[in-house]
Amino acid sequence: MLNKASVIIPPMKVSELGEFGLINLIRSSSARYENSGRTPWQEILVGIGDDAAAWQSDNHIQLATTDTLVQDIHFDLDVINWDELGWKALAVNLSDIAAMGGIPKYALLSLALPGELEVEDISRFTNSMMHLAREFGVAIVGGNVATAPNVVITVTIIGCSKGKAILKRSTASSGEQIAVTGYLGLSAAGLEMFKGKTISDPEISNILRRAHFKPMPRVKEGQILIEQGVKTAIDISDGLIADLDHICESSKVNAKIKIEQVPVHPVVTANFPNHQELALCGGEDYELLFTADEATIARTKQALNCPVTVIGDITEEKLPTRVTVMDSKENIISCKKGGWEHFKNGVFEVKFA
Repeated sequence: MLNKASVIIPPMKVSELGEFGLINLIRSSSARYENSGRTPWQEILVGIGDDAAAWQSDNHIQLATTDTLVQDIHFDLDVINWDELGWKALAVNLSDIAAMGGIPKYALLSLALPGELEVEDISRFTNSMMHLAREFGVAIVGGNVATAPNVVITVTIIGCSKGKAILKRSTASSGEQIAVTGYLGLSAAGLEMFKGKTISDPEISNILRRAHFKPMPRVKEGQILIEQGVKTAIDISDGLIADLDHICESSKVNAKIKIEQVPVHPVVTANFPNHQELALCGGEDYELLFTADEATIARTKQALNCPVTVIGDITEEKLPTRVTVMDSKENIISCKKGGWEHFKNGVFEVKFA
């Protein structure tokens, strides 16, 4: 006989369920075992499904996020060097805290490593990570080490809100504008280069390499968004369309993007014919994508020391997909949602009319 917490799962492979289906499965299981009468559950403000978890403490909202990088899935040691790997492993977690408008404070590092690795390589890895941690005032306070046939890196960051507010995915409203910091497409263009795209200019090659392997998380910018009254944001890790779709799904709204307004980095425009696809779909730029009313975005543009570009609008209008891409004449550009998703094909397929 099934108990009240049991649920019947139909026969299915994890590859069929997909990354986000798996997250929803874990979230559903967590909800069934929730004990609303106990303090930990009472203090939760944001649980599974956002960039970081959030819970209320006495004076601040506490934040926590974790990410795992697996050799030959997330990185290739024949391409990335150990300095870059240490930087990126921490940067992607810092970006999740940035997406909540929080202050990163403490980090835990867990490493599973083959025994034949050179100590010098691991030293380069940790020194680069510590350099970035110091830049953002983060103390690495513990973790775990284990042996494994391939390198597996897990970083957890604990942080807190600067004031009493945080950024979420679930607070976008119809009538708001959609904006993004910085420029898009550089990281995806870097990946194209590593896959064989010829770049003859060493300076451009270095720009693309740095963008892909050593992103700079927008931590301060996330805090400024909150100061200016922004409530909704996400960092662009999966790709502009995919991450905006996360906001739309959580907020139960739709979005229209004007493709000509998407800020593609000039290096990408000049060297990659598929530059629009890279900007819309490439991911790993770790810029902040956010929504707010026109006046709030205008204030935010003035407050930030980086470019801010309005790329579209949030709407309750019925559209072909939650995120619809349009040209300057309001013609819909057909494109699949795509985005990187574990257990499924993570390659975007975008067709431009």
